Amino acid sequence: MRVRTALLVIPLLLCCSCSRPGQIVGAVEADLPLPPGFALGFNHRESGRYPSPLTGEWRNGDDLEQLIVEAIQAADSSLLVAVQELSLPSPAKQLIAAHRRGVQVKLVLENSYSTPWSEQQPSHLPKHQRHRWHQLQQLADADGDRITTPQEARDGDAVRLLVEAGVPLMDDTEDGSSGSGLMHHKFVVVDDRSVITGSANFTSSGLHGDAGRASTRGNVNHLLRIDSTALAAVFRGEFERMWGDGPGGAKDSRFGLGKGGHEAERITVGDVEVEVLFSPHPKRNASHGLNWLAAKLAAAQRQIDMALFVFSAQQLANVLEERANKGGKIRLVADPGFASRTFSEVLDLLGVALPDRHCKLEANNKPFQQPIRGVGTPRLARGDKLHHKFAVIDNKTVITGSFNWSPSAAHTNDETLLVIHSPQLAQHFTREMDRLWDTAELGITPHLQRKLDRQRIKCGDGVERD
Repeated sequence: MRVRTALLVIPLLLCCSCSRPGQIVGAVEADLPLPPGFALGFNHRESGRYPSPLTGEWRNGDDLEQLIVEAIQAADSSLLVAVQELSLPSPAKQLIAAHRRGVQVKLVLENSYSTPWSEQQPSHLPKHQRHRWHQLQQLADADGDRITTPQEARDGDAVRLLVEAGVPLMDDTEDGSSGSGLMHHKFVVVDDRSVITGSANFTSSGLHGDAGRASTRGNVNHLLRIDSTALAAVFRGEFERMWGDGPGGAKDSRFGLGKGGHEAERITVGDVEVEVLFSPHPKRNASHGLNWLAAKLAAAQRQIDMALFVFSAQQLANVLEERANKGGKIRLVADPGFASRTFSEVLDLLGVALPDRHCKLEANNKPFQQPIRGVGTPRLARGDKLHHKFAVIDNKTVITGSFNWSPSAAHTNDETLLVIHSPQLAQHFTREMDRLWDTAELGITPHLQRKLDRQRIKCGDGVERD
């Protein structure tokens, strides 16, 4: 595993078994070991250091792109990649190199991001996609002269490079539909022996920062690598449900609810128990992700820490209120851009309700009678998001994956939800939680208070939506 300081860089290699000690990407702390077979990186971790590909300057954090690249380089037989968005040219070029040396490479993307950006006309794109196009064009300007030539655009377009190289690629419309809610997975299966997964998309914004914004450090994310043939087999099963017979075949690919709603699977990595659930499930299926999460939260005895991008599931807020009323310690850091949305359950924990622009409150809204003190939003560079989706229960159980805490994640999206029972691993996520907590604005922020005041003048207390 890679050990980084400003003077020392040792290449990362994947091993073929789970027997070696767990390691931390970019780590210098020897005081927090990981379980054997586990590697972990946080792209904002204070003691990690790597040179930014945007500025060339050394920055804090673990180089998650390098973790991905080196995993691809180490592949001998197969690479199964399912990720919402892949726009970084370096991983794409490594996938092409693997394909050319005989590795079986298969790639699934979300349909919104499966078209080469250099072939799109920005004036024809919606606002978000248009912003993305300009960002990618700026990133492709290899010589920094502020003019992206056609050749630079070609070389900087990850999807175009993959398509032109003949790497097998599909999106979630391959089943003949218009796509699932989102193909939101973020995982790679390497040689049926290792899995990389977590919260990060394979983009500059997701890992390093935004073009032209030197202050950004990328959305706050993490990636896990777990060396386990048993876990790799579980992820291969999910991949093959989506892949079917491949691009242009008999339309037997399955995405979204078409996958049938499978049960959670449980395996062990060394002495660590890992549970895996892939969504979505119909609401009538009792095994769906929100029910599963609710059961895990309800089992907490002492403490629940959460770092969440989206939290819009009333069911989970209700469980947290029950835990808090029974004396459990609750800490939540939420993405600043999401926390004050009208359907955010962060508001419930703060004991407030925010009517929408039509003066409507969400149905069954239930602000806490006793607001939680331990709720905050971290201070981030403009443009960066808190993109984690993790929780730590009782300092011994980690919940992570691509799964945002929302009905969409449970009932429409293709998602990964992991529960890992390991006090050693939990220490690392707790340290990341503490780091975010140290910069957080707690309680009702001035920004939120202004929104509440404006809506109160306009709507009074609001009316619950039918």
